[in-house]
Amino acid sequence: MKEIVEDENYWIEAFQKREDRALAHFFDLHYKSLCYFAGRLVQNDAEAEDIVSGCFVKLWKSDREVKTVESIKAFLYIACRNACFDHLRKLKVRTVLQQEYYEQLETSDQTVLVKIIKTEVLDLLEKEIELLPEKCREVFRLFYFEHKKTTEIMASLMLNEKAVRYQKAKAIEMLKISLLKKGLKEGLYLALLLFLDQ
Repeated sequence: MKEIVEDENYWIEAFQKREDRALAHFFDLHYKSLCYFAGRLVQNDAEAEDIVSGCFVKLWKSDREVKTVESIKAFLYIACRNACFDHLRKLKVRTVLQQEYYEQLETSDQTVLVKIIKTEVLDLLEKEIELLPEKCREVFRLFYFEHKKTTEIMASLMLNEKAVRYQKAKAIEMLKISLLKKGLKEGLYLALLLFLDQ
């Protein structure tokens, strides 16, 4: 824990001195998650990347005093949300999903908070899934990300029902243990992701 705090302090000090490597550090840390977040809102990956890049420019040019890594993350997500809202507001024609997100952004900060949490969950989860044994990883992805049924997974991976259920249970258990070691908050986020949307 002490090492994490020292590392955070190091990057905050570098950022306050406007060292380019500090911006690069926070870019590497948040770019992918922000693109996912913006992409879900504007439904256009190229537009989402432009919006996120603009948010980092805004962060770098901001004269607001930054004291914590959390304040940098909050600034980026709020700037990203606002930029997505501006983009959706300017569209003359919106898809059904874009219209739905536009209305949510207009009326509810809570919706945006849930999307931020899910974005961070998916980012964290993605890293942990890559560490799973191959069969566990394949079954987990098919079941939770592609929403395949057990019978479809059996046919796809040429496994029997018992093996599919075993690999699924093993994957969940390994992920829970791994995430709980990183802190209870992440474990709760996993539960949110896996069970709230079922």
